[in-house]
Amino acid sequence: MCNLGVVDQVDEPHTRPEITAALARGVTRVLHDHGLASILEVPLANGRRADLMGLTGAGEIWIVETKSCVEDFAVDQKWPDYREYCDRFFFAVTVDFPQELIPADVGLIVADGFGGAILREAPRQSLVGARRKAVTLLFARLAAMRIAAS
Repeated sequence: MCNLGVVDQVDEPHTRPEITAALARGVTRVLHDHGLASILEVPLANGRRADLMGLTGAGEIWIVETKSCVEDFAVDQKWPDYREYCDRFFFAVTVDFPQELIPADVGLIVADGFGGAILREAPRQSLVGARRKAVTLLFARLAAMRIAAS
């Protein structure tokens, strides 16, 4: 079971979905603070779904995979499949997540429902032109469709 550590406070998320939602909210704020536009739950051409995708002003694409607890991280074997769809890949975790579990060759964000920080920058792996265009168009269309639907 996922545990944030202090679970007796009324405002603290308790369940895995609540922790994941709080992480996503905090990461969205972190990305915004770094000048990125971001959207949640982006379906990729390989059948995977990125938890968050961000787009910089220069067109760089970031993917952030949120991990609500160690168990969530341990059962996830699909995260390497996201790397071919972004320039930078990050994991986002809670403050009490054992950071040493996160591979050294990816970025690391620590967040809660109110914000967070990038503790380790992700190395840049430039997308090829055709893939960049496809992912950027996906991002734009998905964002526009969500705006139109709201």
